[in-house]
Amino acid sequence: MSMPACPHCRSELTYQDGGLYICPECAHEWAKDEGPAATDAQRVYRDASGNVLQDGDTVTIIKDLKLKGSGGVLKVGTKVKNIRLVDSDHDIDCKIDGFGAMSLKSEFVRKA
Repeated sequence: MSMPACPHCRSELTYQDGGLYICPECAHEWAKDEGPAATDAQRVYRDASGNVLQDGDTVTIIKDLKLKGSGGVLKVGTKVKNIRLVDSDHDIDCKIDGFGAMSLKSEFVRKA
């Protein structure tokens, strides 16, 4: 009997523990009887106005953001092109001219 792949990270190294399947790579646990519809739900990323964001969108920063580790500030109105959405605390990975690569929260941007 083969174990199902992890619905979170798609790892094939899952194992069964009682009534649960467990992924050793990402520590995701799910019930044996849980259907694929419940685990395949896609997260919807929204900006400050409620618009749906997608990879490759251009956004504008709506609040001055202080940068940790340096004395710089990202000013209101700074455009960020070609964003990439990630599943973490800071939803957006991007490169900003003059500042480099960084992560932003979607609540501080508006889709351009």
